[in-house]
Parts: sequence; C-alpha cells; structure tokens
Amino acid sequence: MTSSIQDPHAAVEGSNKQTSSSDVEEHSPRLSDDVESGSVPDVASIERIYRKLDFRIIPAFWVLYFLCSAIRSNVGLAQTMNLSDNPAESHDLGSVLNLTPHQISTGLALFYVCYVVFDLPSNLVMTRLSPHVWMSRIVISVGIIGSCMAAMKAAWSLYLLRLLLGIVIAGMWPGMAYYLTLFYPPSRTGKRIGQYFTAAQVSAAVVGLVSAGFQEMDGDLGLVGFQWMFLVYGVITIAVGIVLLWWLPDRPTPPGEEPPTSKYLRWIPRSPPALTGRDAEIHYHDLKRVYHRSQWTLRDLMNVFLDWRLWPLLIMYFGVVGVGIGVQNYSTMIIKAINPNLNGVQLSLLSAPIWIMDLIAILLVTPLSDRFHHHRALFFSIPACFQILGLLLTTYAGTESNSWPRYGGLLIVGFGLGPTVPITMTWTTEIFQPRHGEVGVAAASAVVSGLGNLGSILTTYALYSGWASDSNAPGRAKYRKSNLVMVGILCASILSAVIMQLLVRYVDGRGNNAGNNGDEADGIVDGAARRETQQRGFEGLGSGVFRFLKKK
Repeated sequence: MTSSIQDPHAAVEGSNKQTSSSDVEEHSPRLSDDVESGSVPDVASIERIYRKLDFRIIPAFWVLYFLCSAIRSNVGLAQTMNLSDNPAESHDLGSVLNLTPHQISTGLALFYVCYVVFDLPSNLVMTRLSPHVWMSRIVISVGIIGSCMAAMKAAWSLYLLRLLLGIVIAGMWPGMAYYLTLFYPPSRTGKRIGQYFTAAQVSAAVVGLVSAGFQEMDGDLGLVGFQWMFLVYGVITIAVGIVLLWWLPDRPTPPGEEPPTSKYLRWIPRSPPALTGRDAEIHYHDLKRVYHRSQWTLRDLMNVFLDWRLWPLLIMYFGVVGVGIGVQNYSTMIIKAINPNLNGVQLSLLSAPIWIMDLIAILLVTPLSDRFHHHRALFFSIPACFQILGLLLTTYAGTESNSWPRYGGLLIVGFGLGPTVPITMTWTTEIFQPRHGEVGVAAASAVVSGLGNLGSILTTYALYSGWASDSNAPGRAKYRKSNLVMVGILCASILSAVIMQLLVRYVDGRGNNAGNNGDEADGIVDGAARRETQQRGFEGLGSGVFRFLKKK
C-alpha cells in the first residue's frame, strides 16, 4: 500500500475550521478510499475517536489497578491495624500470625522477587494471546490470592501467598502500558498512564481510610480487622476481573477484517470492538503501525535487550518505584516514628493525605509531559528532586515537641512520587516502539518494570523494619539511615534521566531519532507519527503563543 504524505500543517489547520463529523461524512469519500489516496482525517475527528477509546479503556484500567494495588499493599496497613499497647489485645498482622518485623519484611519482599522474575514472560505471552483476556486473567488471579490472605495463620502462609501474588500479578503494570500502545500513539500515552496510575494513589488513600472501618469490624464472625479487609477486597476484585472479559476491547483489527479466533480461547467471550465503522477507519489511518504488526522472533527480542537505551530507563525506575513502594508499605510506621503517641486509626487517617498529594501531582504534570514530550527528563527530574527534599525534611526537620514539619516532608515526598513512574513507562514506550515495534514495547516495559522493582525489594527487605539497627534507633534517629539510602537511589535516577536525555538527543542525533521522523521499525508511517514531527517541545511554544495572539 502506498500513500502520499500530506503537509502535516494541514491537519493542524483543519482543527480550527470547527468541521463537524457529520459534515465530514457528507462531503468526504469513505476513509478506506482516503487511506489509499493519502488524505488526512481532520483533527476534530481524530480527537473524538481517542476520547471514545478513553471511555472504554481508562475507567476499566483505573478500577482494576485500584483493586490490585489495594490487595498488594494491604499487608503494610495490616501491620498497625487494631494495634494495642497490651500485646494480648493486639490484632495486628504481627500479633495474630506471631511474626517478627523481619519476617514481615521478608514476606513483603518475596512478592517483588516473583514480580521481577515473571514480568517479562507475562508480557511476552500477552503479545501472543488475546490482550484483554490476559489482563482479565491477572485481575481474577489477584482477587483469588487476596481472598486467601484472610486465612493466613503463620509466617509460611504469608510467604507462600506473597510469592503467588507476585507470580499472578506480574506483567500487569507493563502490560497496561503495552495495551495502551495498541490504541494510542506514544505521545498520547503519558497522560493516560497518569490517569489510571492515580488509582494507586487513591487506593493508598482510600484503603487507609477504609481500614479504620475494618478495624471496627474486629472480632465479627471470628475474623480480625485485617482479615475482613483482605476478604472483601479479594471478592470484589474477582467480580471485576470477570466483568473485564466483556468490557475491555481486544487488539484492533483492520476495518472489514474479522479478529482471529484462537483455538485455545474459544470458550472465552469475545468483547465488542472499541471502534466500528468510520471511527475504526479513522483510527486505522492514524495508527497504522499497530495493524501491520509482524510476529517477533528471538532475534528481535535480543535486539531489545542489547539496546543501550533500556538501562538508563531501568535505573530511573529503580529509584522512584523503590521509594514509592517503601513509602507505601511503611507510611504508617514512618508516621508512628515521627509521633509515637498516635493510635492505629490515626495512623491510617494520616497516611491518606500523602497519596492525595501524589494524585494532584499526577494530574498536573503528566499532561504537560505529553505536551512537551521531547523533554521527559525534565518532567521526571523535578518531581524526583521534590522527593529528595521531602525525605530530608522527614529526617531532619521539626523538634521533639513539634513533629509536624517531618510529616509535611512526607506530603512533599508524595507530591514528588506522583508523575515519576508514569513518565518513566511512557518514555520507555515512546523510545522503543519506533525502534523495535510491538515486541520492543512489551519487552522493554517489562524489563524496566521487572528489574526496576529490585528497588522495591531493597526498600521492603533491607530498609525500615528490615534494618534492625535503623528500626531500633532511638528518638529522631529512627529510620534515618533508610531515608538517606532512598535519597541516594533517587540521585542515581535523576543522573540516569539526564544522561538518557543527552544521549538520545546528541548520540542518536537531533532530528534523526526514529521516533521523531515517524519511520517505524517496520517502515510504516501513519498519521500520528507525522503529527509528532511537529511537536518538538519547548521550541514550538513561543511560535504557538505568537500565532494565538495574532489571531486575537
């Protein structure tokens, strides 16, 4: 199929004509003919179909990520739920299961060991099978394991279930990023990853608040508070996973073609397509790269691993996800170290604002990182600096009689955490899709997420309650060394982001980047790739403002 490439400015100018979709349908030939002739759909129509995709995909991803994040992090809250000064009356996780702090840290870390090992295989399987079925499988499995956690009786059961949880949830986060690239061009994914990533922050806040209610259920029907929490979230997650089989759209197919039927998934219900008719044709024109995928080979996979761009991204992710998981799992314990007089309900309530700050930062920063997507390093590094500032305040600010400045430091950490993880994943897909195609996105996002979660193992196993001399330190020195280690890994992340930006710009060559000229790994050039050539970052901001003022 050949097509002439139209002036990309024509598409931008078309957005100012306020042409309705009905006018386009009346006065334009069918898009299947347009595709052959190389004409470009107007921007209003393109924006409309992506909003339609948003309605179908983003809320579903938000709900599944909320529930899976809750089940993954509930162990952290269970450490302080129904905690009492009288050990005989305590119904926290450690007291009920007779666990030491080090055993709990081991259980937390085991999850991430399996997550690291199985992230890549899960994502590669997803490229071969039906993506929406694989995502639903992950959610249902997480719900089953989460429900079983209500029956934990000893250390071995915590270890086993955390291992199984790591296996079944592996591939969820990078799989979601890969799934988005089947429907959106890379420059549009940052905001959307940020939108459903807010589920983790809302989950951390809401779960902290709701845990106060579960603590009031302590003893009902013979279950303690944290057992009710695990059971309720697990059952709801199973139900949502089943619904997703009918709701999430499967991989898009060219207009007029029937989706392939797998002999292994014949008994699975087929979800309705996300787009039909003219909308499907517009999407085909704008994102041709996802419709003309080739089956990847082992050599293609090795080329991804040998790409030097993978490793700075991995270090970036290592630092920010390690700090994020460390704060998420130990937020209530850090707050208790700041003020030892707080009870379990107060600790749960005070943990919620950290994640509200996180959510605010995501909503503010990720859309800007998409608008100026050639400056991802800047939008990553500034929030990472906020995290460093917050950790230093949490460690050194305030006095023995006034601990609130230290708590304020935790709020600043939460604000800085928000955009860094989605920006790292967005940058990964943006760099690897043009160079390596679909397998590049699947493998690179899985490696960055999987090996990057070694940072989570560090913060959950070796820091805080896993570092005996640090957790037993007196007064304001408690957790000081753990906080400073997290400052160190954040510095490494910032340095990696700066190096990545410089190498992509000057080693790859300005203007010769595969992602900038629209040349895909398989030689396909689509409408979205051509539009992205006009989005050079801050350089175009001044001229855009000038044109706006001139029209006024």
